[in-house]
Amino acid sequence: MNEHIAPVPLDKAYRLVNHGPTVLVSARHNGVDNVMAAAWACGLDFSPPKVTVVIDKIAATRALIEQSGYFALQIPTVNQAALTTQLGTTTLMSDPDKLAHSGVKLFEMDGHALPLVAGCTAWLVCRLIPEPHNQQTYDLFIGEVIGAWADSRAFRDGHWQFESADPALRSIHHVAGGHYYAIGDALTTRS
Repeated sequence: MNEHIAPVPLDKAYRLVNHGPTVLVSARHNGVDNVMAAAWACGLDFSPPKVTVVIDKIAATRALIEQSGYFALQIPTVNQAALTTQLGTTTLMSDPDKLAHSGVKLFEMDGHALPLVAGCTAWLVCRLIPEPHNQQTYDLFIGEVIGAWADSRAFRDGHWQFESADPALRSIHHVAGGHYYAIGDALTTRS
């Protein structure tokens, strides 16, 4: 495990996705792992912490989540933009060796049997809150965050530190067609 990975208190876990990054969604069921990209993920609640993510019916990851009841959201970095595109445009159905061919490196956190993507700046392990109507009608999945970690070089003391971190650690934000923006500089206003 990376020496920079630090636990994030669950009451601050929503901050890992609050800035609207593209995420990598991973799941495992019955010995099958998969990772896909998703642009529509966000925080939903503070206590207990919950997140949402939209996963199309054709995604192999969706079936793994529905069968296992668990998934992980990860925040990829600028250095992982090409990997994110590859994981988001290649399917297990067309390439059963998708993960090997992509070169993605996976690891697990103790106590959580999910594949996590190495090199990201944050990881949220979630237990699916089944909402069949939302899942079938809107492709919307809700997860309760049961574990959260972040790269302490980019997130510490409950806040992103992108302005002082290596720019390669910035999160990416998908616009369309493999085009991303990296998160920019911080702006502060007074209330």
